[in-house]
Amino acid sequence: MTQKLLVGTQAPDFALLDADGTKVSLSDYRGRNVIVYFYPKAATPGCTTEACDFRDNLASLQGNGYDVIGISPDAPEALAKFTGEFALTFPLLSDEDHSVALAYGAWGEKLVDGEIVEGLVRSTVVLDGEGTVKLTQYQVSAQGHVQALKEELGV
Repeated sequence: MTQKLLVGTQAPDFALLDADGTKVSLSDYRGRNVIVYFYPKAATPGCTTEACDFRDNLASLQGNGYDVIGISPDAPEALAKFTGEFALTFPLLSDEDHSVALAYGAWGEKLVDGEIVEGLVRSTVVLDGEGTVKLTQYQVSAQGHVQALKEELGV
């Protein structure tokens, strides 16, 4: 397992392509709180549930000062299809070499169908406007995650 981020530390900056092929950087969000969530694969059942929950709660999160970014190892083309198919209204970023997931502690061993495999670990990191880690959640369940996160953030 990679090193998990610690609360109070500076989050690693990143620049990744979104579903439209536009480069998006963490530094673009300076001055704003941001929820960075990592999910294994676009359009799979759990990832769809989680993405749609973030979509359905986006107005509430943004109204309380939180932007949302989703990151997966999917190519931008797959993200574009996922975004369009489910009317997702926040950026999904492509981390094809999983370097950002590694830097954020969201890549490592996980249990899938009774086997230990290496891959993306469903994780969420909340950052303040200076890019400081305020909250980390690793190995989260897709179902109910957004509601639990909102409660933890007091939203």
